[in-house]
Amino acid sequence: MRKGEATRARIIAEAARQAALRGLTGVSLADVADAVGLSKSGLFKHFESKEDMHIAVVESVMDRFGEAVWKPAEARAPGRARLEVVFERWLHWGETEWADSGCPIMALSVELDDQPGPLRDLLHKRLQGWRKTVVREFRALRDPPLSEAEAQAGYFQMKSFILGHSDARRMMGDADAQRSAAAAFDALLDRTARMAA
Repeated sequence: MRKGEATRARIIAEAARQAALRGLTGVSLADVADAVGLSKSGLFKHFESKEDMHIAVVESVMDRFGEAVWKPAEARAPGRARLEVVFERWLHWGETEWADSGCPIMALSVELDDQPGPLRDLLHKRLQGWRKTVVREFRALRDPPLSEAEAQAGYFQMKSFILGHSDARRMMGDADAQRSAAAAFDALLDRTARMAA
């Protein structure tokens, strides 16, 4: 990686860290520049505008999520084996990889859900792609496949468990949150697989 690319990557990583803590609108260009050892004007050698940097942050966070959560599951058999790894890695992503802030995708979703424009459109498109991937794995729980509606319901519940785990762990300090989430997810897989029988 060339020096300019490495510097751009460091800027994006720092801006993502700050966005996870304070939201994209709370990202201070001066704070990002200071953290990576640049002047504020030096940042704009790598991005045309603040919005350009924000778009790079959303893309980077989603790419990192795919690497951390989907990539380890991809080699497994479709259906339950993949879903179990995805769920475990998704919990790990928010709790360990973003220990200071929690899942940045949740933070971005809350911030952008009522803010029309390119950032919301980008996040919406990437999240739609993720949902489509997970729904496909739910459909593969049984043969014949689950219906689209049943698989969509499975995804909805799975994501609800992820959000519930984050609240229980981060807000309520529940040390048993991960075990509770894993048990709920196992029961969901059992129940959803039976629906297709």
